[in-house]
Parts: sequence; C-alpha cells; structure tokens
Amino acid sequence: MRIIKTESYDAASRACANLIMAQIVTKPDCVLGLATGSTPIGTYENLVRMYKDGDISFAAVNSVNLDEYKGLSPENDQSYRYFMNDHLFSHVDIDIKKTNVPNGLEPDANKACEDYEEIIKKLGGIDLQLLGLGPNGHIGFNEPCDEFVKKTHCVDLTQSTIEANSRFFASMDEVPKQAYTMGIQTIMNARKVVLIATGKNKAETVKKAFFGPITPSVPASILQLHPDCTVVLDADAASLV
Repeated sequence: MRIIKTESYDAASRACANLIMAQIVTKPDCVLGLATGSTPIGTYENLVRMYKDGDISFAAVNSVNLDEYKGLSPENDQSYRYFMNDHLFSHVDIDIKKTNVPNGLEPDANKACEDYEEIIKKLGGIDLQLLGLGPNGHIGFNEPCDEFVKKTHCVDLTQSTIEANSRFFASMDEVPKQAYTMGIQTIMNARKVVLIATGKNKAETVKKAFFGPITPSVPASILQLHPDCTVVLDADAASLV
C-alpha cells in the first residue's frame, strides 16, 4: 500500500486525478471503476479540465460504477447515474453506452447483482477502481458486518449511512434504505485501487482502516492486502497517522 499525503482537498483531488490520467494514457481503452459521493467531485473536476485541455480522451474508456440506490431511476437527481452524468460523463468524450451503473430499478436483487457481475466479467475486469471512504469504514456500500461479502449484492444501509446521505434528500423518509453495490472481492479483483479520503471526520477511520487490524467491521481495512493500492489523503485525514 502506498500513501500519498497532500496539504489540502484540492491537492488530494489533483493527485487522484493524475493517477487516473496516467491509467488512461497508459491504456486508452481501460476499464475505470468509479465512485460517487462528495469527496470524488474534485477529482472529476480535474479530469474534466484535463480533457478540455487536451491531455486525455475518454473515447475508448469503459466505466463501471461501484453502486446505485435500489429503487431510484437514472433520471432521479439523487441517483448515482445522474451524479456521474452531472459531474463527469456529460463533460467529456466518453461513449455513454460504455458507462455502466447497477440497475436501481431492477426489483429482483439477485438478477440485478448477477447481471452487473457479468458486465464486469465481459469487460475483462477493472483496471483502476476509485474509492471513497465512508465514516464507518465502508467502501462502496459494503457496511461493517461479520464477514466480507464477495460479489455484487443488495445491502441494507446502516442508520449512520442513511443519516450521512440524508443531506441530499428533502426528508429522511426519502433516503433509500437499500443499495446495490460491488462486493469486496469484486473491488479487490481490480488491478489497481485508488482511495481518496479528506477531512478531519475521516482521520480516525483512516487510522483504523490502514493502520489497524484487517476486519470486516472496518471494510476498507481489506485494502491492506491489495497488491497495488494507493491511498490519497489531505492533511486533515492524515492527522492521526
């Protein structure tokens, strides 16, 4: 595991975007695993700028997103498909047909998850997976539990995650209670992993995840075993390590 400490959120975002740019330059038809949430927004802003400056092209890139809320349509402004369109896809030359997000409208959880695993398999696996870090140590929507769940699955979101997501919805009642998410094995099978964590509220979680024991009660801790994992931190997130 490699840890990059930066001075600010902006610097961390640039560092993260540079790693993704290097992947695209090295393999223009790569498969990018993408994440949502507030932390990666700066990374996507940098990637959009790099595209507009002519430094990279997404024309041959395929993408697979980590997760999607169960029950939300792609047109819902809180869906992760909408998020990706808004923050990245609509601003670069990626072929929208090559972008993949779990089908939140598929009511059959087993089918939704099996279909998504098949998409990843047909693409030849993920070259670089971008991750954020949840306040309880989750990656994707892999919540703290008694075991590492391997494949894409439907998860009941914890109360802490629901509360963290509530700021994006008009009321707590509107916050989805379930999501489809890549499993731990699916994430670990990515050839490279880049995780970005910023802010004081992530400092304790960073310490537990990357300097503590490997345990499913802190799902991100499994990344200590990944052969090519880079963790990008700002000064606040790195303050306890």
